[in-house]
Amino acid sequence: MPPSMPPSKPRIVLRGHLLAPSSLLLSGEQRRRNASALQRHRVRRLRALHLPLRILTVLAVGATLMFASSLLVPLVLAVFVALGLNPIVAGLHRLYVPRALGSLLVLFALCAVIAAGISALSTPATHWLRQAPTIGNEIGYKLRRITQPVADASHAAAKSLADIGGGAGSSTQKTATGGFSLGDLLQTAPRALAATMTVVLLALFFLTYGDRMRSRLVTAYPGFSYRRIAVHLIRNIQVEVSRYLLTVTMINVCLGALTATVLWSLKMPNPLLWGGVATLLNYVPYVGAITTTLLLVVIGLLHFDAPLQALAPAACFVVIAAIEGSVITPMIMGHRLQLSPVAVLVWLLLWGWMWGLPGVLLATPMLVCLKLIAERLPGWEWFAQVVGR
Repeated sequence: MPPSMPPSKPRIVLRGHLLAPSSLLLSGEQRRRNASALQRHRVRRLRALHLPLRILTVLAVGATLMFASSLLVPLVLAVFVALGLNPIVAGLHRLYVPRALGSLLVLFALCAVIAAGISALSTPATHWLRQAPTIGNEIGYKLRRITQPVADASHAAAKSLADIGGGAGSSTQKTATGGFSLGDLLQTAPRALAATMTVVLLALFFLTYGDRMRSRLVTAYPGFSYRRIAVHLIRNIQVEVSRYLLTVTMINVCLGALTATVLWSLKMPNPLLWGGVATLLNYVPYVGAITTTLLLVVIGLLHFDAPLQALAPAACFVVIAAIEGSVITPMIMGHRLQLSPVAVLVWLLLWGWMWGLPGVLLATPMLVCLKLIAERLPGWEWFAQVVGR
């Protein structure tokens, strides 16, 4: 009987080749290394595409906002009107007034106040618009009268000013013939009326069914903990935005009323008109106050002959606006809702370029809303810090 042979190691045949188990283990490890290297390569490629994809997303969103401005502007305006009036409607609801009836009464009162203001200010506004083509020539004449003592110091400067004055006088006859035409206003009236009705109806539905929409939105979250967080987040944002809009509106109305009173005491023409302009433009931080100041300088130069008397209305408004911006508003609203001037100006330029004048008026409330939302969203705190003061 032959002696027993030691057991041989198993061999694996792979495509005609004999592979030892160690070779098979090495090839499997090599495959895992190749797979991990391929995964790292894919991750690097995705990271490289991350920034271009973000840029393309921002450009696509911006193009959509510009293309759909006629739809989005009334919608955003209605949302802010509803947020601003929601505390009043909620207070009426606590007094056992149904939300639908309370929303209708509040919107009717707001529309009545706006209509009364437009009716009272339309006549002086039309008068100034009729005089708009000749205002530049009159301002130039007044400025030449103010600077005449300085011009008399040099004969050459006086001759140059005289030549400029002759050119301005000849152009007066050309530009004075063009007045303000009501044809354009009548053409745009149906469009403005349709936009106003759209905003009013949307605001009415938001005020009436806003709480129900919020409840349905919250119930879409999967878990109870997420629903509780969502309820707390949405309620806090709604309360703070409503408080901000109401407070800013009250501050602007008081600023306009004080401006009109000061202009009336200075015997300025149409003080209510310029008070209303100051109220409306004060929704635009920094730019609104500067624009109102320049308008008061122009109107003062047109109405008064003495330089100090002409500049007094603008100087008084600068004092009022400075006290409001640096003392009253921070004291009432706190520094938490204060915005960086650079962020505000960039934001105004962006939305003014995309939506025009409505975008300029809505830019600051939108920025405040985004700041309040970013403060409560994980990972977006940097945005609140960038736009904050």
